[in-house]
Amino acid sequence: MSENRSGGSAPTVLRMVLGKRLRHLRERAGVSFEEAARAIEVTPLTVRRIEKAEVGLRIPYVRELLRAYGVPATEVDDFLALAREANQPGWWYKYRDVLPEWFSAYVSLESEASVIRLYEPHYVPGLLQTHDYATALMRVGFPNESEDDVARRVALRVKRQDLLAKSEAPAVWAILDETVLRRPVGGPAVMRAQFDRLNEVLDMPKVRIQIMRFGVGAHPGAFGPFHHFRFGFSELPDIVYTESLVGAVYVDRPDDVVSYLEVLDRMSVQAEPVARTRAILGELRKEL
Repeated sequence: MSENRSGGSAPTVLRMVLGKRLRHLRERAGVSFEEAARAIEVTPLTVRRIEKAEVGLRIPYVRELLRAYGVPATEVDDFLALAREANQPGWWYKYRDVLPEWFSAYVSLESEASVIRLYEPHYVPGLLQTHDYATALMRVGFPNESEDDVARRVALRVKRQDLLAKSEAPAVWAILDETVLRRPVGGPAVMRAQFDRLNEVLDMPKVRIQIMRFGVGAHPGAFGPFHHFRFGFSELPDIVYTESLVGAVYVDRPDDVVSYLEVLDRMSVQAEPVARTRAILGELRKEL
């Protein structure tokens, strides 16, 4: 994954991890791309694509590569079991008719992250939205779609929220611009319910929400929304996600990721403390 719009088959996180493990094993064994390619009778480009998770993990190829890299038979069986798991479509596959390819990678990252930090200047993050708030947004974002398709998009968004209830739920730290809370979506009743939902998630031990008040003025994140993911796999680097109307950018170059993290750190100091979030939500809710 690199700093480019996602295209082609979006890999699962496990497939990314195994690709990187294959690269490590090849390099440790001192095997070149050309030698690895000869072992499975493909081009060196195919080996590169396997390691970059740009193609699926064909089990016969993986088995022969592991043998070429001198991996013990007992470890080969374990690796192949993981490869078979990685080749299985994620739970979100059944929503593929309403899930853009460039966003399916995001859902995979979100599902496997140990830490999610984000800044949102426009709307409540998808993980924290109510059903009615999400529906109102989808109707605006996809005005020409049928009610059934809108409902499926909303169902996908709500299903993603199951992540927060898991025992291994990620730590979620969101910074919301005050605009998010003042922009009416779906009417006063929908907004009041959304405020109530934000108060509910604040009771979750791994969720933190800060609000960036208007009075702060210009701040380093004003260029747009972005999400930062950290994982429990040593093979997988931190990844930052940003999106446009028709695609997304996934950033994993260390220097670039550090720049986003520095912005998040500065913004967390400028935003209201987490301890103030409930009071601010209460104040703004009364204005509805």
